Amino acid sequence: MKKTFLFLSIFSFCISLAQDKKHNDLESRKHEVKFGAIKMLAGTIFEGTYEYIYSKDFTFGSSILVNFDTRTDFNEDFSLTPFARFYFQETQEYGAKGFFVEGFGKYATGRDYSIFSEAEKYNAAALGLSLGKKWVNNSGFVLETLIGGGRTLGGSDKTPDGFFRADLFIGYRF
Repeated sequence: MKKTFLFLSIFSFCISLAQDKKHNDLESRKHEVKFGAIKMLAGTIFEGTYEYIYSKDFTFGSSILVNFDTRTDFNEDFSLTPFARFYFQETQEYGAKGFFVEGFGKYATGRDYSIFSEAEKYNAAALGLSLGKKWVNNSGFVLETLIGGGRTLGGSDKTPDGFFRADLFIGYRF
């Protein structure tokens, strides 16, 4: 009886350590890289994102967008978008997943198409907010939806009044 109890105790202790190690392995991952799947499928537009997980409720990072075909109707040629996110997760697991609110800044260059003239180039800065949801599986793969918008700061007649930010991101946490 004592041997059986000792064996079960050691076995349950080992199982709990193995589960903690798996949980801590995903919790120790602090970096994510993602790309915008819808923009990539729609055309030759690449949007890549890096996100650093500061805590289970707060992350920050940056996205870079490059339009490789400037003849399309998409008027942004290049943009750099730093952001900060606050997560409101439903569980106390490894964090930085679930529903989030994002504040972002944006610097963009592109072309303004007017009916009466040729395309004119612009440079613009904007501030905005986004909402999204992120799912992370146990091996670190990430799926994220995002939608938001921002208002242009200053500018001229060539710059857009605002920017729309949305995509379906696919990536990996490491």
